Amino acid sequence: MWMCSSVPGNECIKIPTPEFQFNDLYDCTVYGYAHSEEIIVSLTRDFVNQKKVFTKFACEAQSTV
Repeated sequence: MWMCSSVPGNECIKIPTPEFQFNDLYDCTVYGYAHSEEIIVSLTRDFVNQKKVFTKFACEAQSTV
């Protein structure tokens, strides 16, 4: 998961995120959006609005042994 800013010159930074093995893409996506909400609501409204903060995430298939 990354925290990003739409302010020109700012970049996305990778943020610590718990890693889980999900049953499918659906479960991963639901978790990603719920975790994103937790992160955004933990920030102040002013910070999010001034820095134009948003999160992004990707669900990637991993091979298991």
